[in-house]
Amino acid sequence: MEVYRMVVIGLVMGVAFGFALEKGRVFEPGVIIGQMQFRTFTMLKMFLTALATGLVVLALLNGVWGVALHPKATQFVANLAGGALLGVGITLAGACPGTLLAQVGAGYKDAWFALAGAIAGAVAFGYAEPALRPLIGDGARKLTLDQLLGLPFWAVALTLAVALIAGLVLLERARPWREDLGPDADGLRN
Repeated sequence: MEVYRMVVIGLVMGVAFGFALEKGRVFEPGVIIGQMQFRTFTMLKMFLTALATGLVVLALLNGVWGVALHPKATQFVANLAGGALLGVGITLAGACPGTLLAQVGAGYKDAWFALAGAIAGAVAFGYAEPALRPLIGDGARKLTLDQLLGLPFWAVALTLAVALIAGLVLLERARPWREDLGPDADGLRN
């Protein structure tokens, strides 16, 4: 695939992701902080829906068209430490890397400070990474659920997607999105 096509596909996917974030109101700092405080579940529903969709697409690509998957090596210390640091940062800033540019585009002035912090953090990690490498490990082991179960990836992915969808239906019944975002969140008057 030539670079031009990859850039166009990436831009189209970015626009689609941004559109979904905006329509789902998931980019708003109050929604993000509400999720981190377990007061609202809109963000969780949105991202679990994206995960289920991604699993179905990958299952089709792998199972039907034979596209090879190349999972990254598991780095337990890096994943735990990085996930904890990211979670604290998301909670404090009311933004995550995926929503930050949507906040900038929507005119949230505080988002510029979070963006500057994200860039500074990425640069700092780039310089610190060689010194941190012995602490976080080399990630030599590729640990995947399909390998652990001894099943084809597509079967595990579709099973997980169905389980996620069932969980999402139950979560939506327990906490409808209109209760989380309010009755006028879609812009329609009742």
